[in-house]
Amino acid sequence: MPNPLLGVFFHWLGGLASGSFYVPYRGVKNWAWETYWLAGGFFSWIIAPWVLALALGTDPVAVLSEAPTSTLFWSYFFGVLWGLGGLTFGLTMRYLGMSLGMAVALGYCAAFGTLMPPIFKGEFFTKVVGTTSGNAVLIGIAVCVIGIAIAGLAGVNKEREMPDEEKKVAIKEFNLRKGLLVATFSGVMSACFSYGLAAGAPIKLIALAHGSGTLWQGLPVLIVVLLGGFTTNCIWCVLLNVRNRTGYQYFAKTLRNALPRREDETIIETAIDAPSQEMVEQLKHDPLNGRVPLLGNWLFSALAGVTWYFQFFFYSMGESQMGSYAFSSWTLHMASIIIFSTLWGIFFKEWKGSSGRTKSLLGTALALLILSTMIVGYGNYLAANATY
Repeated sequence: MPNPLLGVFFHWLGGLASGSFYVPYRGVKNWAWETYWLAGGFFSWIIAPWVLALALGTDPVAVLSEAPTSTLFWSYFFGVLWGLGGLTFGLTMRYLGMSLGMAVALGYCAAFGTLMPPIFKGEFFTKVVGTTSGNAVLIGIAVCVIGIAIAGLAGVNKEREMPDEEKKVAIKEFNLRKGLLVATFSGVMSACFSYGLAAGAPIKLIALAHGSGTLWQGLPVLIVVLLGGFTTNCIWCVLLNVRNRTGYQYFAKTLRNALPRREDETIIETAIDAPSQEMVEQLKHDPLNGRVPLLGNWLFSALAGVTWYFQFFFYSMGESQMGSYAFSSWTLHMASIIIFSTLWGIFFKEWKGSSGRTKSLLGTALALLILSTMIVGYGNYLAANATY
């Protein structure tokens, strides 16, 4: 029998992992973004998915070899699209600013990533709308989106309260029309991760048939979806390595030239990555006289990458406990990401100096996001008890 309350707890753990994964990158010194992002990505998208799937007995080689070709293709394809969404996320920040851009993109990502899978399957109007449990889930989704909007408003207020010089740095090319168009594309493409997980549902059944535990059934699916994301990220990072002449950094103990500036760089970060970006801003030259702590950089990148993967490790566990409304897992995930990344932001004093009104808005947003996870969990609890 599904246990939605346990599922909500797993999604909180996933949100904690997603909101925290950038912290180890603060220990990386004298590496360009594309270098540490791809180094960590090998652990996020390739190594961790395989190691944990094998360690927990899901027999991923046998499971994936039996999966229909169409299932593998669509899971991989949506992973690629999720990566493409990241190419435009940076433009969203450029045209709308960090806070407004993130709020718009996250709002689209939460709504589309949650609602499109059941609509596409034809289950939205038959299993969700009109039922007490389904209506509770929809209310929870609405509360989550409202919480995201208020968090964005708090961020906009914080940016307005900056000194004029900092405002110019924060939003150099503000363009509402362009920003909204790009944010829409980025948010919808970022939601494709959810579509990839939904497309991989037959793989879960095969995993269960091979004796996989219920909690681990989604791990082989992650291997395929993340391979798609790896493809996009790897291609772009290698292109940046070539253009910026930073490819040598993976194995060099000293810098050969200055780190490339990031102001005009397109950085791949989707709506499920970027809430933590403010904690890093950019890696500056460290007073190491051009020396690179190579082992330390790899260890910190590996730790960041594995932490990033754990968001979906716990996501797959949480989804397995949500019963007939498993699609609502995406809202729980998005809300949890914002909750924990915001708490990290408070810890690192990003909101220091903000007005009382701005802090009140931030507190309201956090309260609504926490409430949304409880409401969605309650809706799933009602559905589970009605079914069993």
